[in-house]
Amino acid sequence: MSDKFFFKGRKTPKPKHESFGYNTKRAAKPGTEALPLQLIVADETRKLEVAAIVAEHQLFANIEVNADVAEDILELEGLLNKPKTTTFEKKPNRNEPCACGSGQKFKKCCGK
Repeated sequence: MSDKFFFKGRKTPKPKHESFGYNTKRAAKPGTEALPLQLIVADETRKLEVAAIVAEHQLFANIEVNADVAEDILELEGLLNKPKTTTFEKKPNRNEPCACGSGQKFKKCCGK
């Protein structure tokens, strides 16, 4: 016979650290103090413009002025232009009152 009928409890106890506590494998978000954005701009006026955008969105960035290299603010644009999740309105159930205001159930009015 197998021991599944006589054994009570777990054969291998579950480690405590998996079920609660801090997430030690969490990656730092870009734009925070732990992982600031690395931006390169061409001149001082552009640096001030980018610094204003960074401050407005409460981000952290290291902005370097280098006229020899092309402007690189892709990290900032990626954070600011994140795609939004699409949401849909809830469709009424069959037995709920109809939204058109007729007083009938949805299945008898608009749900045909």
